[in-house]
Amino acid sequence: MSFWAKLATWINPPAPEPLAFKPEWIDVLVANIPLYNKLPNDLKERLHERLTHFVAQKNFEACGGLELTDEMVLTISGQACLLALNHDGPPLPMLRTILIYPSAYRATQTIARAAGVIMQKETIRLGESSANGTVVLAWDAVLQGAKNYFDGHNVSIHEFAHQLDQARGAADGIPFLKNPNRYARWAEMIETGHARLERMSEKGRRTVLDKYGATNTAEFFAVATEAFFEKPRQLSRKQPELYEELKLFYEVDPAQWFTKG
Repeated sequence: MSFWAKLATWINPPAPEPLAFKPEWIDVLVANIPLYNKLPNDLKERLHERLTHFVAQKNFEACGGLELTDEMVLTISGQACLLALNHDGPPLPMLRTILIYPSAYRATQTIARAAGVIMQKETIRLGESSANGTVVLAWDAVLQGAKNYFDGHNVSIHEFAHQLDQARGAADGIPFLKNPNRYARWAEMIETGHARLERMSEKGRRTVLDKYGATNTAEFFAVATEAFFEKPRQLSRKQPELYEELKLFYEVDPAQWFTKG
């Protein structure tokens, strides 16, 4: 049994059978996910196969008066499956439920202060990921992030990267790795990269990574994943070691998808 298939059995019970891929789904992928059009044909076929598993296994719920549509399900699923194109077993095995709001939504954040004081703060969000296997997304932000695939900002990819991170428990920027011997190298890469981005952010310097990644190592991993898929050539030039580590983890090389066209 492959690594990712074993991981799925550790986390979840046996998954439902995949759906049959419908040719009309391609129209949604082409229209809403321009990055899909960059994929070589073999990876398009691989994404189709991943998609049939993802749609069958995940629970999608519309919130805030939104009516769930196939377009929403396919646009979100297509982007999620980019992160698991060459991972064997069910894609994103920890993820169970995806909640979709029409736009930015209000969420309550619990903050622990000194002396045991607990505070609750209301925030406006476009997306969030929980270690309980839930991702929340704002549909308008999902669509904008998917269609503008050169800016390195993609709320779907960002939150699904958090899901991969949270498969080990608390989000810290260190997801499950196939080779246990790579954990030390990965942790060093994440910590060094985060510290570097933090310094550059404080100095107001431009960087290929969104400065939100300076928040902590978990956000650094999510932001780096956004850049890996949306700005791969820039990331490979500016931070080649980070790019190579992400390439090993995701088992794809997006920079090759942008060599033509």
